[in-house]
Amino acid sequence: MEDNKKTEDIAVQLSTDGELDEKSEAVLKKHDKESATRKLAGAVKKIFFIACVLVSCYHLYTAAFGPPVTLVHRSLHVSMMLALCFIMYPFSKKSDHTKPSIVDWVLVLLSFAAPAYIYTDYLGVVERAGNANQTDMIMATLLVALVLEASRRVSGNALSILSLVFIGYGLYGRSMPGMFMHRGYDWTSLSNHFFANTEGIYGTSVSVAASYIFLFILFGCVMQKSGMGQFFNDIALALAGHTKGGPAKVSVIASGFLGSINGSAVANVVTTGAFTIPLMKKTGYSKEFAGAVESAASVGGQLLPPIMGAAAFIMAEMLSVKYSSIIVWAAVPALLYYLGIIIQVQLRASKDGLVGLPKDQLPKTGEVLKRQGHLLLPVFFLLYMLFFSGTTVIYSAVLTILVTIVVSWFKKETRMTPSDLIDALADGARQTVSVAIACACVGIIIGVSSKTGFGLTMANTIISLGDTSILFTLVFTMITCMILGMGLPSIPAYIITASIAAPALAKLGIAPAAAHMFSFYYAMFANLTPPVALASFAAAGLSGGDPMKTGVASVKLAIAGFIVPFMFVYAPQLMLINTTLAEGTTVALTGCLGVFLIAVAVEGYFLAPVAMWLRAVATVGALMLIKPGLDTDIIGIVVMVVLYFLQRKKASAAAAT
Repeated sequence: MEDNKKTEDIAVQLSTDGELDEKSEAVLKKHDKESATRKLAGAVKKIFFIACVLVSCYHLYTAAFGPPVTLVHRSLHVSMMLALCFIMYPFSKKSDHTKPSIVDWVLVLLSFAAPAYIYTDYLGVVERAGNANQTDMIMATLLVALVLEASRRVSGNALSILSLVFIGYGLYGRSMPGMFMHRGYDWTSLSNHFFANTEGIYGTSVSVAASYIFLFILFGCVMQKSGMGQFFNDIALALAGHTKGGPAKVSVIASGFLGSINGSAVANVVTTGAFTIPLMKKTGYSKEFAGAVESAASVGGQLLPPIMGAAAFIMAEMLSVKYSSIIVWAAVPALLYYLGIIIQVQLRASKDGLVGLPKDQLPKTGEVLKRQGHLLLPVFFLLYMLFFSGTTVIYSAVLTILVTIVVSWFKKETRMTPSDLIDALADGARQTVSVAIACACVGIIIGVSSKTGFGLTMANTIISLGDTSILFTLVFTMITCMILGMGLPSIPAYIITASIAAPALAKLGIAPAAAHMFSFYYAMFANLTPPVALASFAAAGLSGGDPMKTGVASVKLAIAGFIVPFMFVYAPQLMLINTTLAEGTTVALTGCLGVFLIAVAVEGYFLAPVAMWLRAVATVGALMLIKPGLDTDIIGIVVMVVLYFLQRKKASAAAAT
């Protein structure tokens, strides 16, 4: 307890239940549309709370004992998320932010029309797929309208407008130019495709949301209630707080840990940034650099196993592989990304003469582990279940939630009460709404793509622009992913880019796993890349820095992440695909050296300031180390050795004067 008190003397302490102060909450609502919810009160608040608990209980029950027939289960999941959405999210900024309007309650009731219709006439709906009657069309139209409106409320206009553009493309395909022309479909056919099968709104993304995503969000809520967020902050402070540039390293470690569980870059920025950004500013980092560290580290949490946010579950479903395979593939690239940030933080601290926090004001590693270390047991249990138990991911998640509750009882400080558990159930449903609505809306886009062949057309276009060159195709794919990812939540951004860009890469012989991970990385990085950089702008709101400068600084810090995807495309051994331990280790080590040289080139500092020409040489050396092959590795290592001796000589000369 004494360690916690000392930590509070350094900066504003993050509360163990995840609540935010007023400034942090205002920043979150400004930059993250998904967080701009109503503050319910009175009877409505109680009704909503009970509804959320019941929704979580339904998903736990179906996970443990099996769901109803596919279309009924998915439609019921979407309807529950729609109903919660219309209660949580106001129609506009001018709407009442304390209680839903009459129109909202009508929308809540209409949300259950589709599953009720499907349940009462299931065989008829399925048999008429592709030949819908008028009632089918009315129900399909109602579903599409509700999903579009809910998406607008939750995520802003971007995803809804994009979905409407795709609907227009599906309706007026005969008027499209060149290779984008298709036969065109009437509204009855198109809307029924969204509604009556598993290729539209009730497609793969909703399937994953109704199972994996819901359960792992609930798992994260249970862990937060047990004090895991506090543990991440404390252990990061204990491990890195006293080192050179310690507060920035604390930000990187804490944000990485928390981000791998909660999966939301902007929410992660605000949650950990409220604690870490004041620490960084206090020790001498600029406002923009402090915000950039937090945003870069928070975005990377979605790339870091074991949970990686929600998009990784969709990747496993799209590739038809075990989720444990995604964990293996993502491990080394994610560590290289975070290594790049840590190295730049260290170099910036050395260049600016920044020091760490006083040891006597920090918690001690042994004390933190003794007090809260048992909270890591559920994570180890989850990894065991995923890799060695042979059980499904869904069942593993349910058991891990139960284990987390039991483990929390090991110590009085972390013991969850029945009230905590009920709150966690409610939080799980609340936090899933934004993800589930995005998954439902992106089903419209995927439905149009599958019906019109748009995905294949785009793949051929990307390949033709790249002129069959893998490098050019990768660059065009990167640009496409980042443009599509701007302003969209990370999950729909990944689904859209993977559906459009990954097939283009696969056509050139790139491993499907590498192609999807490539799309995944750049869809995530849209969160910190100007001009639309939601994570960076949120961090700037907390630090008081300039948003665009913070965005630029975030890109510099995340530079390794922009290069790593090219690394694992050219060297799949980096993802531990079809490789030996020796090959994987070699590629990982040379990748680490390449990331180090990139960091030196960006920061312009090693043991002493690095001249511009030498930074250019370091960049070349980094690219040589990134490209697989003995000859290129030798060139890169020679560059590193020469750089070291030149820097050592320069540092010695500076010290002698």
